[in-house]
Amino acid sequence: MTMAMLAGATVGLGLYLLVRALFPARPGLAASLAAFDRARAQDTAERQRRVSPGMEEISGLRARVGRALVRFYESRGWEQRSVRADLALLERSYEGFLATKFLLPAAALIFMPVLVGYAALVGLGDSLAVPAWMALIMAGFFFFLPDLQLRQEAAQRRRDFRHVVGAFLDLVAMNLAGGRGVPEALMTAAQVGDGWAMVRIREALANARIVGQTPWQALGRLGEEVNVAELRDLAAALTLVADDGAKIRQSLAARAASMRSRELSELEGKAGERSQSMLIAQLLFCFGFLVFLGFPALIRILVT
Repeated sequence: MTMAMLAGATVGLGLYLLVRALFPARPGLAASLAAFDRARAQDTAERQRRVSPGMEEISGLRARVGRALVRFYESRGWEQRSVRADLALLERSYEGFLATKFLLPAAALIFMPVLVGYAALVGLGDSLAVPAWMALIMAGFFFFLPDLQLRQEAAQRRRDFRHVVGAFLDLVAMNLAGGRGVPEALMTAAQVGDGWAMVRIREALANARIVGQTPWQALGRLGEEVNVAELRDLAAALTLVADDGAKIRQSLAARAASMRSRELSELEGKAGERSQSMLIAQLLFCFGFLVFLGFPALIRILVT
């Protein structure tokens, strides 16, 4: 019965894919708008790749599969903004991410004959049900594994980026107090430090000068690209009070202090969580030691 269901599902999936390949769906409004935005932003993306040597480069089968999957997602209107923001923060390509999500489960399914041979070797019989379910479980795990890794790495790097933004705000406020204008203060503050986050801010400001944008517009676009709310708030504040240097200094100083207090609160919360984890580990260790001490006496009582 199980094999019949698996065979029917396989045949049905094959027929569905054949019909979709012969009669592809017409691109909707969302897909058309996405294609228009992609064409408009192509020149900017090329400039960013030239000035960002750390951007991931893919080629070969992975590149072809990734481009095909990107076209498929865009034809369905699937934007995945959070995923794109995490990838932009980590300087990885969207095509490479989608190709990884497809190729890892495909590799798990390709190794199904190996699972069949292993099942026969350990004495599970000649049935294909157990290896098939094992292959499907492995494929599902490998499909969601890139998302989990991406979220963890992006969360850590976004925290580092927020820390750098707080220091950047202090530097901008110091330059404004020294008599510089807002654009000069932003660019001078971005020249301090060679960390990856400060380099991204410096590149955004330099590209804004090339394309004729204001520095706060560049910071707002960078905040949208990497999904950092502090940069978006900074761009909005600079847009509103660009003509009043005193209020800008006060606002930047207040924002930097607020970010530092928030980071301190997060660190204290993490320290408390780790202290609780250590307490639980110590209690478990003590319980195991008591079991170790009492086990011989308990066995002797039960035996006698």
